Amino acid sequence: MAIRLGDNQYGKAEVRLVRVTRDTDRHTIRDLNVTSQLRGDFTAVHTTGDNTNCVATDTQKNTVYGLARKHALGAIEEFALLLARYHVDGFGFVHGARMEIEEYPWDRIATVDGAHDHSFVRGGGGTRTTLVVKDGPTETVLSGVTGLTVLKSTGSEFHGFPRTEFTTLAETTDRILATDVTARWRYIGTDVDWDASHDSIRRIIVETFAVQHSLALQQTLWEIGRAVLEAHPEVAEIRFSCPNKHHFAVDLSAFDMDNPGEVFFAADRPYGKIETTVERDDAPSAGRVWESVPGFI
Repeated sequence: MAIRLGDNQYGKAEVRLVRVTRDTDRHTIRDLNVTSQLRGDFTAVHTTGDNTNCVATDTQKNTVYGLARKHALGAIEEFALLLARYHVDGFGFVHGARMEIEEYPWDRIATVDGAHDHSFVRGGGGTRTTLVVKDGPTETVLSGVTGLTVLKSTGSEFHGFPRTEFTTLAETTDRILATDVTARWRYIGTDVDWDASHDSIRRIIVETFAVQHSLALQQTLWEIGRAVLEAHPEVAEIRFSCPNKHHFAVDLSAFDMDNPGEVFFAADRPYGKIETTVERDDAPSAGRVWESVPGFI
């Protein structure tokens, strides 16, 4: 029986990068979390400890900082592609790269004189993400958002589900629907206006959640995904992983009080977890890109 080295990759995880642009008195700030991983001819590194083909993880960390200084920091997709190309094109023994970036939003602090030039407060509304996978000349970009918390206080139903000896959930035609949206979408190609596309898709997610009367969270995610693909031909597919953040009406009858859908207990666990893919039937193959993305089917 022969023993051999299987699939592997390595790199530097969660490199924290804050980039301040000071070319005017009105500063801008970008706050990133970058994970760099390489794939290639690393057999000797593992089996004999020969590090000739090992780009040190510390070097990968410093490359993040160095390229952030040498180049204007645009969309995180552009920066991830820059990092991937730097390693794959720069080292013959590096055949592929996986670059994942989260961007944390900061908003300018509002003052009596308007938005401040160089003071910021951490923004809300979710964290922007991207994942670039480069296998030789093939480049795949997954972008997305995580932690986008949304809630509607009505306009949601859930009924008609199977009832068994263990079913206690009551059917309802009026409930709170809330979730933390984690979504990733795969682009077709890399000739994309990344910022405009991301902003539009995020807006579609939020607006469709608001206006779509929901019969189940699954149906809501389907409608969101369909709306995204109809509006964005550059997107091959979109995937969701969303908890159903349950809100249960509190029984106040012990206090001789009614509760006409006004007082709720927000349960943090257990929770339903809904994962959905909406895709074009003629979309190009994703290859193995999704295999390294936890939490998605």
